[in-house]
Amino acid sequence: MDLGLEGKRALVGGASRGLGFAAARALAGEGARVSICAREEGPLEEARARIERETGAEVRAFSCDVRDLSRLDAWIDDALAAWGGVDIYFHNAGGPPPGSFESLPEEAWEEAFGLLLRPVIHAVKRVLPGMKQSRWGRILNLTSITVKQPSPDLVLSNSLRSALVSLAKTLAGEVGPYGITVNNLCPGYFDTERARSLLEKRAGAAGEEAEKVRESLLREVPLRRMGNPDELGALAAFLCSEKASYVTGATILVDGGLYKGLM
Repeated sequence: MDLGLEGKRALVGGASRGLGFAAARALAGEGARVSICAREEGPLEEARARIERETGAEVRAFSCDVRDLSRLDAWIDDALAAWGGVDIYFHNAGGPPPGSFESLPEEAWEEAFGLLLRPVIHAVKRVLPGMKQSRWGRILNLTSITVKQPSPDLVLSNSLRSALVSLAKTLAGEVGPYGITVNNLCPGYFDTERARSLLEKRAGAAGEEAEKVRESLLREVPLRRMGNPDELGALAAFLCSEKASYVTGATILVDGGLYKGLM
């Protein structure tokens, strides 16, 4: 199935590994030109070279911590200078530290806002004018199942990611007349470095072995396994495509059935 992404220009954040990498590779595999960013130059360049080698697509890489708005601007400027515009913006910025409400100082909330919400506000304001002019655009946010089902000791993620979902829903209504869609992807348990790190921290806090905690978590998942990042990457590419042009304002779970609610 041709997704109609040939030649589209995509910015993908947090793409040196994990779900961001999977999304970038899937978009490149469909013929999109992709610019990836991450904080660490070594893994970022390795990711760029791998995606380019495996897909044959044009892949740019830019070292960027999205909390630094000057670097975020520089990343966007680099893509605009090279391509003249941006058609797809995939927001992915990792996650804030775990912790309960009482354990975290107010400064932690400010830092979480600077990681999860401020960068997408800033970046979308930069790329939106061009999308409106071309009357085509895709904004896709990687959030978490916690926006549907808050997780204990992840109060920062639960709160700030939910705010992002509300922003996306509002924005979808504003930009829909210009052919621009805005959606959210909410992963559950995926086999990524971050997931393994959180699992180890949870196991340490409980005084248990990480593998036992993993097995316990997966018993809650009807499919009885973690997701493969490429499964999310494929869905991301679809939502950024012509085939998903009637999907907007949606918050889509990719969780193997973990979420138990109806809506």
